[in-house]
Amino acid sequence: MTTPHPSGKQLWRLREFITGFAGLLDGKPGQALILEQGGALLRQLVAHDDWLPDAYAQPHPERYQQFLLHADSAQRFSVVSFVWGPGQRTPIHDHTVWGLIGVLRGAEHAQSFGWQREQLQPVGERALLQTGQVEAVAPDHPGLHDVHQVSNAFDDQVSISIHVYGANIGAVRRSVYHPDGRRVPFISGYSNSTLPNIWDLSIEQASS
Repeated sequence: MTTPHPSGKQLWRLREFITGFAGLLDGKPGQALILEQGGALLRQLVAHDDWLPDAYAQPHPERYQQFLLHADSAQRFSVVSFVWGPGQRTPIHDHTVWGLIGVLRGAEHAQSFGWQREQLQPVGERALLQTGQVEAVAPDHPGLHDVHQVSNAFDDQVSISIHVYGANIGAVRRSVYHPDGRRVPFISGYSNSTLPNIWDLSIEQASS
């Protein structure tokens, strides 16, 4: 069994997830297979809440945090931890690329939106995503929607989800949607300027 990092975090879980996801994309699968097999990999990752470094799990008192954990060198995918303080939520927004969302800690509400008669309207019931569950978004996949709003399901505790996107999502030009129908372009960026060091295997070997 892989030895834990000296911090007590099982960082090898994130490393194996990233390696597995990159291997999946190396086979140049279609989007349906990415969402199916990539979703299974993400489900395995969020089944264990013992690997996310504390620095990337910190809430902000005023807004949700978006911490980059990994960006593929060819920008084929990125892995992000979203940290929601009590009661925090996103605006209604799109992604323009496929995405997978896995709840690591707590629970989230997700409401999809779609265009009806040139107006953006809620689609279906607001979903409750609980710890360990994974859902997908995509702009051009049957049965999925690209526009949604996500919120912490709790008013008294932090929730954390791990997102995987089909691009360097912090650099993608996207849009938020206001209640009056206005569409405003934005580029999200990230809340952090450093990444977790998951590749220094000597640290793990020295602690064995």
